[in-house]
Order: sequence, then structure tokens, then C-alpha cells
Amino acid sequence: MAELLKIKHEVEEFKKEYFDRNSQAEESRQRENRAALRIQSWFRACRARAYLSHLHKKAITIQKIWRGFTARARFRQMVKAAYLIMKMNFYEEMAVRIQRRWRGFFVRKYIHNFYARKRYLEGLSRKNELVRRELGELEELQKKERDCLEMVKEQTAKVYKAHRLHHLLSTKQCPGVFNSPFRPAPHEMELLLRQVKYQTPTRLAPSGKSCLLGMPGPAAQSYPGTLGSPLNKTTGTCFSPRPVLPPIATRKQQGLFREPGEVWEQRVRCPDLTLRLQTSYTHLEEAQSQLRQHKSMTLPSGRIETGSRIHHLSHNSKSFTQPACGNSVSL
Repeated sequence: MAELLKIKHEVEEFKKEYFDRNSQAEESRQRENRAALRIQSWFRACRARAYLSHLHKKAITIQKIWRGFTARARFRQMVKAAYLIMKMNFYEEMAVRIQRRWRGFFVRKYIHNFYARKRYLEGLSRKNELVRRELGELEELQKKERDCLEMVKEQTAKVYKAHRLHHLLSTKQCPGVFNSPFRPAPHEMELLLRQVKYQTPTRLAPSGKSCLLGMPGPAAQSYPGTLGSPLNKTTGTCFSPRPVLPPIATRKQQGLFREPGEVWEQRVRCPDLTLRLQTSYTHLEEAQSQLRQHKSMTLPSGRIETGSRIHHLSHNSKSFTQPACGNSVSL
């Protein structure tokens, strides 16, 4: 019985202890749950990190192997391309050398032949000398033609001027303007005035036409190798390109007007010469020299005759006849 009571007493204590422990367990349940959760989360995190680390290592290994494979493949392609480029460069260099040799040979033989070029330059130099000589001859011929034209123009101008100044011609009694007694020889214009013939101004042609002025122009020269001097293209001895037209017939003007020819004749008519003009300019010196010669021949003793001889020499006994205007008299 005592044992039963002891057992009951132990059961009561067991229940009480069970209740206490259950209450204590209930009180620490949440803290233990939190601790368990923390432990589980840490463990799971460690396991996940370990797994991720393992995965990372395997991924790195896979990537390393793949990248190495791709790099080696790319390098092999680069080596192949570099080898192909090097081979093509070598082929191109060899082709350039072959083409250079062939083109040099072809050009030297068929295009720029040295000996043919030398012969061409020699022929060109000979042709150049020939052309230069021909051009020099042509220039000389043209210069001669120009000189001939200038000479003809000057001669024509002189002849025209002589016609215009024909009234200044010297006469037997009065020397002209161009025949000064102090000159040893007559002037060139004086000689030209003696050669030309007098014409009235109504018949004078314009300057440059010597054939119409009473004096034929000089014959134009003709040079071989040219088309002919332009002076030879005119007709006759006249160098005028066209003939002189006759004067225009006009009706007589009404009123107190004279004919143009009569007016011109009055303007160019030679004036009546006086006794002073009829006598030579050096007549007194000539008379004195003749008197001295006669005195030395007839009167050696020194006698001098009267002035009748001087008077006879100063005034010619012959009747004065007026020379025709325009006729030259040689002195």
C-alpha cells in the first residue's frame, strides 16, 4: 500500500513536473523556433553558398574550356588569313616583277626604241634647220618688199610735193628757194623740180599715185619664191588700184561766179617778172670778174675804161622774153 501511495505520489509529482516543463516549453517555444529558424537558415545559406560556389567553379571551368576552344579556333582562322595574305602579297610581288620586266622589254623594243628615237630626233633637227632657213629667207623677202613699198611711197610723196612746189623752180635770172648760191651743189628737191612737169591743180591726183603726177613710178622688184610683190599687181606703170575718174560735169552756177578752172589758173599763174628778177642774183660779181679779166688782158698799164662796159654787162641788149612757166633752165 505504501508502494501504491508512493507511486501515486510520484505520479502527482510527475504530472506537476510535466505541467511545469510543458509550461516552460511553451514559454521558450517561440525563442527556440526563432533559434531553429536561424540555424536552419544559416545552414541552408551555407549549403546554398557552397552549391553556388560549386556551380560557379564548374561554370568557370566550362567557360575557360569554351573560351580557349573559340580563341584557338579564331587564332587558327587568323593564321590562315595571314598566311593567305602573305601568299597573295608574294604572288602579287612576283607578278609585278614579271610585268615590269616584260613591259620594260616591250617598251624598249617596240615603243621607245633608243635608236629609232635617236634617228627621229636627228631628222627633226634637220627639218628644224630647214624650216628655220626657209623662214629666214621668207622674212628677208618680206623685208625687201616692205622696203620697196616704203621707197615707192617716199618717192611718190616727193614727186607729189615737187608738183605742189613747182612754182619754186629756179630760172635763169632768179635762183629758187632750193638752189641757194651758197651751196656747192643744187638741193635734191631742186633736181626733182627740174625732172617733173608742171600740171594744173585740177589735174593733180591724190597723194600716192605717182603715175598721174607726170612721172612714172619706179619698177617694182619681183623676188623668186614669193607670191609676187603687191606692186606688180597694179596695171601699167601706175601703182593706183583704180583709174582716175573724169571730173563731174556740173551746170554753171547762176550769178557772178567764174569757172573753177579759171580760178585755179589765176592762183597758180606765174607772175610777171620784173627787171630785178630777170637779172641773175650773182650778176654783179660775174660782171666784176669779167671786167678784171678784160682789164688784165687789154690794159696792162693800169688804165681803166669807163663804166659803159659795166652798164653793157648789167643790162643785156637783147629783148627780154618771159620763159614759159614750168620749163626748167639749167644754170
